[in-house]
Amino acid sequence: MSTKQTMSLFTCLLATLLTTGRVSAQQLLAGERAAVVTAIPGVIAAGAKWEIVWADFETADGIVGTPDGGVLFAQEQTDTIRKLDASGKEFVYVKDTNAAGAVSLDAQGRLFAVQRACTDTARAFSTACQELPTVSMLLPERRMLANSFKDGRPFGRVNDVMADGKGGAYFTVGGAFHVSADGVVSTVEDQNLRSNGIMLSPDGRTLYVTNDTVVLAFDVQPDGSTRNRRDFGGLNGDSGGDGMAVDSTGRLYVTGNLGVHVLSPEGKHLGMIPTPRRPITLAFSGPDKKTLYVPQMGAVGPDGKPWATREGIRNTAMTIYRISMLAEGYRGRPK
Repeated sequence: MSTKQTMSLFTCLLATLLTTGRVSAQQLLAGERAAVVTAIPGVIAAGAKWEIVWADFETADGIVGTPDGGVLFAQEQTDTIRKLDASGKEFVYVKDTNAAGAVSLDAQGRLFAVQRACTDTARAFSTACQELPTVSMLLPERRMLANSFKDGRPFGRVNDVMADGKGGAYFTVGGAFHVSADGVVSTVEDQNLRSNGIMLSPDGRTLYVTNDTVVLAFDVQPDGSTRNRRDFGGLNGDSGGDGMAVDSTGRLYVTGNLGVHVLSPEGKHLGMIPTPRRPITLAFSGPDKKTLYVPQMGAVGPDGKPWATREGIRNTAMTIYRISMLAEGYRGRPK
């Protein structure tokens, strides 16, 4: 069966899933787990249901909301940044991204990405590829900010990115770092840190970095530098801290292996929103910014079974779910 035929069957299956919706834990799809939502006051109502809005055999990473109620996400293997509008229609937003793996929009509409180049074994490329991973601005113009640390070492596989609102960005790659608008790279932290996600508080004065089972916080200085590393909050026994988002009150949302953890502005664990699959990134969007979009690992294949790849090929299949919230995303910037 050709790839085109396979995708056609998958599209038909997805259409069926979208029309049936998410109703109860008894109607789990292949690879899903029960995700019964209990109330978190002011955040989400008890019994809220997850809805599938997108699925593919390629990734949907580093998601961010857009001002029109849609979302952007990076698809590393196809060298594209894709958009889902509020109705769920998908289209290519940016092409030729050099394997962008996460994106961030600032309030001025500048689009930043961490470009992973030749670092993914699931992506087809020549063994002679010499491109280096970078942190870059892609819109309104294409401009590389940096591709190496201050000592000249190349970044390696860059992970997540957060625009600083001043033309630069914070990013993670074996630690947490900042690159200014003029390309100067500085270290936030590179010791005793298993970094992944990175996020700014609504007022931009606190930088959050996931560290597996906990979230670290740093005070942000006017020049973008940081100080005062501290443990901000934990994942209540869960691990795998990854993507983050904030809401209008300053609550922090963190994906872990079991679901989306909600922390108060002071770092108190308020509860967890269980997810049908392992979540890796998330963003508020929708017309009123009260819909949480959460890309999660795995997808159903055309045969109704979990999509699988042959041995030695990384499975990049993902499904994007969304859920209605009581909380509202922060409106001062896209994420």
